[in-house]
Amino acid sequence: MTKTKTNWHLYLVRCADDTIYTGISSDVQARIDKHNSGRGAKYTQARLPVRLIYSESLPDRVSAMKREFEVKKWGRKRKENLASEFP
Repeated sequence: MTKTKTNWHLYLVRCADDTIYTGISSDVQARIDKHNSGRGAKYTQARLPVRLIYSESLPDRVSAMKREFEVKKWGRKRKENLASEFP
């Protein structure tokens, strides 16, 4: 059995209360759907709906976790600037 390489993604979503949630996933759309169904992170459950404002691909889960840790330390303005680069 061979392992297939899965890209992981850092993503930012804007919650209904205008806060920004940062997370990682190997399937961003499925994760957004999970958030919006109320089965996502506890933080987003009370702030629905959420919408994707940024996503970046990373080579593996460890890289995604490191990037998430980095971005979660940023302030709102820096996260907004990052999101402004997203098509």
